[in-house]
Amino acid sequence: MKISYIGAVSDDDLIKGCVAGDRKAQYGLYNKYAPKMFGICLRYAKDYHAAEDVLQDAFVKVFKYINKFRKEGSFEGWLRRIFVNTSIEHLRKSVNLYPIVNDAGEAIEIHDHTVFDSLEQQDLLYLVQELSPGYRTVFNLYAIEGYSHKEIAKLMGITEGTSKSQLARARQVLQRKITTTQKISLDGVS
Repeated sequence: MKISYIGAVSDDDLIKGCVAGDRKAQYGLYNKYAPKMFGICLRYAKDYHAAEDVLQDAFVKVFKYINKFRKEGSFEGWLRRIFVNTSIEHLRKSVNLYPIVNDAGEAIEIHDHTVFDSLEQQDLLYLVQELSPGYRTVFNLYAIEGYSHKEIAKLMGITEGTSKSQLARARQVLQRKITTTQKISLDGVS
């Protein structure tokens, strides 16, 4: 199957073309999904260039395994899982995750979420990007991707307690940064 005009082609046709090794279909699939998938990569990567590397590696996997897509869920959901998993693989290669616990050896929990309510989405994403890789990864998986701590633990090769403590610590760091940012902006308004 040869695809001549990518703009009007359905996902099903792009998938069929990619399975057949059609470069135009691969190009069309890449152009359609790269911007959205790059956003995922940016949430997990340490910087823009690392996100580009993850994007390329993940698309290589997509094209290699696209024949395994069983159409049991959405194609975009299948892609997202590949991009999240590839992002985490890159993190595992460069970062060790350690649990954050209090003096009694218990995971730190945070129950007050009101500090996040007044923040714009773009500001929050910027602050999340400043988190350490371990905190950022668990925060993204839990708060943005909707994974459970059990799923995160399995995906990242850590315990559920470590996942919970990483999330709690990430929230603490974010709350502190938000409070500091809000205080600075309010002091500047006076």
